Amino acid sequence: MDRGGAPVDVPSPGPGGTRRQRLAAVAIPAVAFIVLIVVWEIAIRAFRVPIYLAPAPSAILPAIIEHGPSLVAGAWITIQEVIVGFAIAVVLAIPLAYILATSRFMEQALYPIIVFFQLIPKIAVAPLLLIWFGFGMSSKIVLVTVVCFFPVLVDSMTGFKALNPRLLYLTKSMGASPLQTLWYVRLPAAMPFIFSGLKIAAVFATTAAIVGEMIGANSGLGYLLLRGSGNLNTPLVFAALAAMSVIGILCSYLVSAVEWAVMPWQRHRDE
Repeated sequence: MDRGGAPVDVPSPGPGGTRRQRLAAVAIPAVAFIVLIVVWEIAIRAFRVPIYLAPAPSAILPAIIEHGPSLVAGAWITIQEVIVGFAIAVVLAIPLAYILATSRFMEQALYPIIVFFQLIPKIAVAPLLLIWFGFGMSSKIVLVTVVCFFPVLVDSMTGFKALNPRLLYLTKSMGASPLQTLWYVRLPAAMPFIFSGLKIAAVFATTAAIVGEMIGANSGLGYLLLRGSGNLNTPLVFAALAAMSVIGILCSYLVSAVEWAVMPWQRHRDE
């Protein structure tokens, strides 16, 4: 308001400001990554670090080109394990979170058991999964599911419980069915929390798949990591790590893209 009490319009940033923000969101991480690569290259050359200890970025690129077919084949196997395991975790965790959030009895009965199994180190469970499900993709998919399940469950429960009870009274007074209340009120309100858990799980998924492959497999990026370290081929190890990082970044951006698509109200509020 001005001094006379009349409201004063505040100009919006406009589409140009939004474009600049999006450009900055892409440019700043890219510049930071380039600076990191340059500093890495200079440090390796300045201190004359042997290649079997830590290769320079200029040595990793030829390894990526040389082992390109193996990296692509291994990455494809790891991607399948990540996608299937992540999808199973989501399908299981979100409905169970709704049940636990809306039923006090089910929460008291099941949640302590879930927490107990979550406290078991996953690296200790991985050998058992190899015994039960074999050395193929199945054991890695189960490990990814186990690792991704708990973050999605906890954040989804938080989202379903965060709803204002007055909204539930309002929908009940208007004659809405439980399914309608879930679809139009509970689920949209819980979406930000659910996607927060999905983003965390997407980061963990790639790591879980790699750990499973390193414990026992004959394919995948984890297998390439073991092969490279066993042969002291450090450039191959870093090439596999780079591929693993790309998969993790893509998974994170994919979850963000889905969030952008299914939450238009959040998108309009951020603009």
